[in-house]
Amino acid sequence: MTEHLTPLDDAITRLRAAWSDAHDATELTRQQLIETNDALGAVRRLTEALQSEVAAGIASESRASLGPDSLAKQQGYRNASQLIATTTGMSTAEASRHVKVGEATAPRSDLTGARLPAKYPAVQRALQAGEIGTSAASLIISLLDRVRLKVTPEHLAAAEELLAEKAMNLSTDDVRKLLTRAEAWLDPDGVAPREEEVRAKRSVTMFERDGAFHLNAVLDAESGAAIRAAIAGYVSAQFAARKDAIDPDAVDADHRTVPQLQADALSVLCAHALGCDTDAPALAGATVIVRVDLDDLIDGTGYGSVDGFEQPISIGAVRRMAASGGVIPCVLGTDSEILDWGRRKRFFTPSQRLALAERDGGCAMCGLPPNMTRAHHIRWWRRDTGPTDLENGVLLCETCHHRIHDNGWDIRVDGTGVAARVWFIPPPDVDTARTPRLGGLARYTLAA
Repeated sequence: MTEHLTPLDDAITRLRAAWSDAHDATELTRQQLIETNDALGAVRRLTEALQSEVAAGIASESRASLGPDSLAKQQGYRNASQLIATTTGMSTAEASRHVKVGEATAPRSDLTGARLPAKYPAVQRALQAGEIGTSAASLIISLLDRVRLKVTPEHLAAAEELLAEKAMNLSTDDVRKLLTRAEAWLDPDGVAPREEEVRAKRSVTMFERDGAFHLNAVLDAESGAAIRAAIAGYVSAQFAARKDAIDPDAVDADHRTVPQLQADALSVLCAHALGCDTDAPALAGATVIVRVDLDDLIDGTGYGSVDGFEQPISIGAVRRMAASGGVIPCVLGTDSEILDWGRRKRFFTPSQRLALAERDGGCAMCGLPPNMTRAHHIRWWRRDTGPTDLENGVLLCETCHHRIHDNGWDIRVDGTGVAARVWFIPPPDVDTARTPRLGGLARYTLAA
């Protein structure tokens, strides 16, 4: 077996050990299930990396310049992607992705035949080590290709190293969040053009069919932020009322699903806008939070962000939104409010909660948006006499809050203020080494 296949051989050995003597997965213990899942993940990532290498080789041997000597044509296929898709059972799009990743991470040669490093060597190393899969690699490569002419080679190489490292242990969905932030970081001047492109596609379509009214909306972040905040506030208020109900299992109890609640919220808000003279319906303190660095706001450069939206917004959009009602502009870099109350107050103040939202981005453990979380003391107020300070606070959704307390997880905060990092430390039965897992926005934040 070649040295190149050693990591895959090791992963298969781990898989055999984890599966042990069980006939099928139903006989595996919980620990074996976790170990088997981890080993399968490693096998999958490593086989995908090898598949991409082979795909790049097939594509090279099937290039159009070879004419009838093209490998794909000799095998009876139109091109390399069709050959790979048909013989492996994957889709043509997936085969094309393997070719793209393989070509971007394969060694190259100059005109004299001398070997050159891969176009993206850091991604190549992460792939070959089984640290990331081809889905993550493809997303990183696409981003680097888009910005490579807009940044210096040194900046591009540093970004590649950082992204390959940050993408480890992230789902593909989380890698997309990471790269959305990374693109704004690498190409801040491109935020406004991309924003305008999305804005140009905004639309609302309405029609009736089969007795139902259908509403489809596509909005940019600036237009959609207030709508999202208002609907989310209504839903949060309804959940709070449901939680306080005397008998949640009563026949007339509220059993609406989240989509149903959101539909009702839109109806209530529109009915209010049509002429209700009373105050707006309870929205559980719904606000739109727009954040921006002070220097960027002053200079008119960089970009900002809005709670609940992954896509950054331009400085122009920040200024327009900050001038609107119901929008709180959170300018980072100032200390105009007291954020640490020690033991003088038991409950976190609105300003502290906003600061925690800046640090954690929502539930620091699972990533649910801020409106679905509560501020909790890490060291309990009564039991541990924990202070009501930022360094002793964390935003958690109800589910993660129970998970922390019921299953023995610990939380550690390193640093101070909104730049601090939140770490979740698993109990020994989850990880015998108790290796801390990074939480909050730091999972997706890139250093400038």
